Amino acid sequence: MTDGAERARAYYRALDQGEYDALTALLAPEFVHDRPDMRLEGRERFVEFVREERPQTDTDHRVEAVFAVREDTESRDGEAGGSIAVQGRLLAADGSVITGFVDVFSLDDAGIDRIETYTD
Repeated sequence: MTDGAERARAYYRALDQGEYDALTALLAPEFVHDRPDMRLEGRERFVEFVREERPQTDTDHRVEAVFAVREDTESRDGEAGGSIAVQGRLLAADGSVITGFVDVFSLDDAGIDRIETYTD
């Protein structure tokens, strides 16, 4: 799966369905997740957080749009990569909206190396 939009959609699918091995496989070892309330560094630390520490695990990320921000250009560390922005809504188990979000994915050959999350 080399297409950035496919990798982003696979990330949400693995996250929402609790497929932690698939989630791990999508992320680069040096993965960083920046969100308004915290920063998680390292693939293992991130997967540990989503598996054991998330306040709500029965959520659904509804993707509304995917935008190619930057494709096949240099990533922050000089490697070939690209960026994808995903707009969506995070839903609770009852279908109510928890928040709107935009996630900006930085991608390279090793996988998703960074996600910057912006919320309502």
